[in-house]
Amino acid sequence: MNIIPVITIDGPSGSGKGTIGQLLAKDIHWHFLDSGALYRVLAFDAVEKGVELFDEAQLAILAKALPVKFIPQADGSSQVLLQDRDVSQAIRTEEIGNAASKVGAWPKVRAALVDCQHAFRQAPGLVTDGRDMGTIIFPDAALKIFLSASAQERATRRYNQLKQKGINVSLGDLCNELLERDKRDQERQVAPLVPAADAIIIDTTHCAIDEVLQQVKGWVNKVFSLHEK
Repeated sequence: MNIIPVITIDGPSGSGKGTIGQLLAKDIHWHFLDSGALYRVLAFDAVEKGVELFDEAQLAILAKALPVKFIPQADGSSQVLLQDRDVSQAIRTEEIGNAASKVGAWPKVRAALVDCQHAFRQAPGLVTDGRDMGTIIFPDAALKIFLSASAQERATRRYNQLKQKGINVSLGDLCNELLERDKRDQERQVAPLVPAADAIIIDTTHCAIDEVLQQVKGWVNKVFSLHEK
């Protein structure tokens, strides 16, 4: 059994899992894995190379040799490199996000990225966010968190983020895209988006980031103090 502890934070797009994961990892000085970024990088790589998103075999080949690196930044975020090229912003578009959801539905693709994700489990510990971290990738995680929020609230958060970047989008279109992505993620045959049986579920719909972070840190302190006794 791997003795390096893991905290998983799963949830749908826009639930706040990435922000909370990064803040928590920085606060407790653990490594951080944004698993969703792996699928976004793969989708970006596939689109650039002209690989069709329905070509499971070719996507799996790309995934096995994905030259991706995460470079921690001072603000707690990560710079994402694809073969030493900074793609941190390029992979965050709605187009790539939807493509990543389609790519992640293929069993061979998910299998090809398992070892890559396991490699991030290093001392003193790992905080990781995604959609199947607590159910499939790290089922032995010491603490599993599942964040949820209404589709309207998640779409509003994304809308505000894009507006701040000067990107004009339709709130209604964003909400519809999130609902479609949720449906695809929840209904896929392999590693569907569901809370682990032993996950702590937190609804972030009416909570500020700081409130959610404090709730999560409370569980971290409770679980790991119990483990230390």
